[in-house]
Amino acid sequence: MNLKKILAGATALVFVGTFASADTWRYAFEESLDEVQGQFAQKFKEYVEANSDHEIQLFPFGTLGESADIMEQAQAGILQFVNQSPGFTGSLIPEAQVFFVPYLLPTDQAQLARFFRDSKAINEDFQGLYAAQGLELLQMYPEGEVAMTTKAPVKSCADLDEVKFRVMTNPLLVESYKAFGAIPTPLPWGEVYGSLQTNIIQGQENPTFFLYSTKLYEVTDYITYAGHNNFTTALMANLDFYDGLSGDEQKVIQDATDAAYDFIVEYQDGLAATELAKIMEAKPEMTVTVLSEDERACFKAAASEVEAKFIEMTGDSGAAILEQMKADLMAAADG
Repeated sequence: MNLKKILAGATALVFVGTFASADTWRYAFEESLDEVQGQFAQKFKEYVEANSDHEIQLFPFGTLGESADIMEQAQAGILQFVNQSPGFTGSLIPEAQVFFVPYLLPTDQAQLARFFRDSKAINEDFQGLYAAQGLELLQMYPEGEVAMTTKAPVKSCADLDEVKFRVMTNPLLVESYKAFGAIPTPLPWGEVYGSLQTNIIQGQENPTFFLYSTKLYEVTDYITYAGHNNFTTALMANLDFYDGLSGDEQKVIQDATDAAYDFIVEYQDGLAATELAKIMEAKPEMTVTVLSEDERACFKAAASEVEAKFIEMTGDSGAAILEQMKADLMAAADG
């Protein structure tokens, strides 16, 4: 789906007048209304509509195309807001790939919540990088520990040898799974279920809630937690739109973002365990493995190689972001 087709076919998205005068603000995201990004979006919408004269129109995954489509529309000003993972945004902002350095982010959810709320790297350093792409970065937030789902058991990197593993179209994620021993296979999300079903790929990764809601457990047999990453996503606004708002309107947006963030952190408490139980009820023969420290050793060893690749891809800017994030994570660990 390209921008011209969207502009021609989606008459509901034709915008008239200046951004600031729009009564309806349009917000697209990468998941369904019932999933984490959808829950965040609904809380954001609820706050904005309760505290302003504006209406928020939500567009869940698929209604306006794939991730690349909604980002293009946000940059063009057709959308006022877009929620997208740095996994996709990394093609625009190479430094955003830092979230795919394995074992950088902790599995402790309380520490993660503090980190995303208080991080200088996120709340200051990334702002200019996003602005250079016409985007106002409003909030990054976690969606849960990533799990690998595969057709065969994974107890070490050797078990990923020759496994075609779906990854987002993100250069560093490709490097990660190369380092893990797999054959990384970038695919748009809409093709993943069918590709697993037909054995074009044999594995993929996502947070537990997403494994259940998208029924990926139907086409894989093993869920493996290696503790290597936590899925990160971000809410952004079109920069011209945001800069054209009054101070009061900007404050409503910032307050709505804060309210949605506090809500989603609490919403996710225990979510992975609840959704994993639903998977096991639907498919009792599913094998779930949490790797031991010894079993994680090869994945952790690969992390340093991926970190070096990240710095090679992004230079001094990426190295500075990485060091600031490590400092922010240490601060968050101290509570």
